[in-house]
Amino acid sequence: MKLATLRTRGGTVAVRQDRDTFVEITGYADLGTLLAVEGWREIAVKADGAKHPVQGADLAPVVPSPSKVLCVGLNYASHIKEMGRELPQYPTLFAKFAETLTGPFDDVELPASDPAIDWEAELVVVIGKRARRVPEAEAGEYIAGYTVANDVSMRSYQFRTKEWLQGKVWEASTPVGPVMVTPEELDRNAAITTTVAGQEMQRGSIGDLVHGPEYLVSYISEMITLNPGDLILTGTTGGVGRARTPEVYITDGQTVTVSIEGIGELRNLARAQADVPAVAPAGVEVASVVGAATDTGA
Repeated sequence: MKLATLRTRGGTVAVRQDRDTFVEITGYADLGTLLAVEGWREIAVKADGAKHPVQGADLAPVVPSPSKVLCVGLNYASHIKEMGRELPQYPTLFAKFAETLTGPFDDVELPASDPAIDWEAELVVVIGKRARRVPEAEAGEYIAGYTVANDVSMRSYQFRTKEWLQGKVWEASTPVGPVMVTPEELDRNAAITTTVAGQEMQRGSIGDLVHGPEYLVSYISEMITLNPGDLILTGTTGGVGRARTPEVYITDGQTVTVSIEGIGELRNLARAQADVPAVAPAGVEVASVVGAATDTGA
């Protein structure tokens, strides 16, 4: 089953995708409010509300207002190994906020204050019921499904300090969607890719995750309660712009496409900050061609 949050003239509404049609799940303003209800699967299956074509649909972030957005860095084994690093014993965690999320087809602003805007294709875990101190063997029962995110990263800000937060929490910078697929629909070795202006930049398999979805749910729920609709971004594979020689970043007018097989794709047009050109300061080299990966993103 594929579920999403659709923008309509009357506001947002949770929907089920039936091939080329979205069916409204009447009474639920978004997927997050649906997931908060016991028996949400049955409600979604039986829904028979107004119908909308998938083609051209204006989708909101799949869960517009999660109580938490947790993120994992350095979590793809092949990329860590190619860098000569040891696989981490524990996940590297940081957080985002609901305000950082944006729709799967919305424009993404390139702030003038940072010329180094990067892409990060990520599998996202969507929590389906309250989870607190959940054993890893049982964690799958708490996962409603999976979606896609682009953890757009403002690298100049990210690496001003040892903490990454300030490069990760810019307003409306993280596309999420287009749909959430329930777990049985996802191939755990599905391909994950990114293209920028039609040129492939990332390609990997979600099976290469060091710390998988169930482990992450268990690990994080030991610290804090996970609520229905909460999101866990599980990390990115190799091929980020910062890792290339010379470095490559998103520029005004480019379309960034992030996809995971079996879920769908994000397509976001990059736009320079209004009335202020996104120009690199003197001495900063920003390339627009692909180079060889030499380091990891987060």
